[in-house]
Amino acid sequence: MRLPYPCVVILVGPSGAGKSTWAAEQLEGVAGVVVSSDDLRGVVGTGRHDQRASKDAFDALDLIVERRLKRGLLTVIDTLGLDDKRRKKWLERARHHHMPCHIVAFDTEPEVCRARNKARSTPVPFKVLTDQLAAFIRVDAALGDEGFDGVHRPDDVTFVPPLLHDAPAAAHRQQEDPMPLQFGLQIPNFTWEGGPPELATRLTDIAQAAEQAGFTSLWVMDHFFQIPQVGREWLDMLDSWTTLSFLAAKTSSIRLGPLVTGVTYRNVAHLAKIVATVDVLSGGRVTCGIGTAWFEREHLAYGWEFPPIAERYQLLEDALEVLPLLWGKGSPAFEGRRINVPEAMSYPRPLQDKVPIMIGGSGEKKTLRLVARYADACNLFGDPDTVRHKLTVLRDHCATEGRDPSTIEVTHLSTALTANDPDELAATIERLRPESIAAEAYAARTNAGTIDDHIGHYRQLAEAGVQTAIVNLPDLSGTEPVERFAEIIAAFADGAG
Repeated sequence: MRLPYPCVVILVGPSGAGKSTWAAEQLEGVAGVVVSSDDLRGVVGTGRHDQRASKDAFDALDLIVERRLKRGLLTVIDTLGLDDKRRKKWLERARHHHMPCHIVAFDTEPEVCRARNKARSTPVPFKVLTDQLAAFIRVDAALGDEGFDGVHRPDDVTFVPPLLHDAPAAAHRQQEDPMPLQFGLQIPNFTWEGGPPELATRLTDIAQAAEQAGFTSLWVMDHFFQIPQVGREWLDMLDSWTTLSFLAAKTSSIRLGPLVTGVTYRNVAHLAKIVATVDVLSGGRVTCGIGTAWFEREHLAYGWEFPPIAERYQLLEDALEVLPLLWGKGSPAFEGRRINVPEAMSYPRPLQDKVPIMIGGSGEKKTLRLVARYADACNLFGDPDTVRHKLTVLRDHCATEGRDPSTIEVTHLSTALTANDPDELAATIERLRPESIAAEAYAARTNAGTIDDHIGHYRQLAEAGVQTAIVNLPDLSGTEPVERFAEIIAAFADGAG
């Protein structure tokens, strides 16, 4: 049984069906996950079988479930599960908190339930159990039509990141009917063993391994100290465009770009000169990623202005208009909303006739409108359904702008922790995860999965419309993770024809 982590799991079955035993076995060592009405009767009443405390126990259960769902925690609800209204309510709360909701239905033979019940110190009355058994037959027949994400029989459980839940079927589709997909490698972290003295060597090895593995693009973040989503601000962080210049000299074919340049960090005319320089020195391999910038802490630390978001959008739109002028012929003047450039001139011009511009972000009202109007590529996030929705919005903007949406490359950024098999994956998770984070939670955070899992996930993204999947590898400190990912890239190379 594959279940996404985190999710809500509702156990359904009569007394003696084995629900609590199954939950204890499958969730051994994961404290607090199972919320049991019987256990809560023991908290608010005289014991686990104090039926007079049932209302208070269920009130407490609902409160605990709500708090866990609000925090996005795996929650297993251990009750009879035979009350239609309660199942519906728990499903609605799961949907409200954007969590999958699954059923595990225990179709244990009635005589087994009766034997187990009889052996209890406080058995359920015979008539009550008979009514439960009859109710289960009715409920079990209807569960498939109640809107749950899955209805399962009790079995051994494997928890997988939500993005990888449906991966096996998609991996099979890729094997039977391959689709093309290109891959980019993002390097968001430079805190590696050996420290700064070994950075140049490690970075060179990784970049050359990425080129050899079949990655078609290589990306770095445009930040000046580490961002909170990745690590502490005192961890090593290289300047983006300087690093791209270095990588241009160490590689020969892979495209290079920032994901993405903050428009507030540099004089835009100077940025155009930097981009043109790297394009010339790389042999015409630059993509100019650009966005509004968001990390206020950096601006405060470096003394840069951090204008309101509306002004940053104006600055971004000016940049999108003036950058092609600066890379083009002549020296025209430009007067924009926030930028004035008396002479838009940069020699040598880029080797590419048109340096591709990628806009980072997927805001539906402004960012995707700017993509439709100016950009050669967009960069999206999220699951395949989110990608489909964003591309529908982008196509609508393209229709308004009179733009052919097929002229815009669709890229997608995500994290991918990979391993050859489940045992290797579990060992890698244990090696990398912080002590404060459970293994399943770390796996969900890093989209940890086997090679086949990731082939399935990227197939789903390709089906949604992604053309280039950009990945960052949480265990990237040398070439091994890059070389391992080559098997995933190869699975999509066969679809190119």
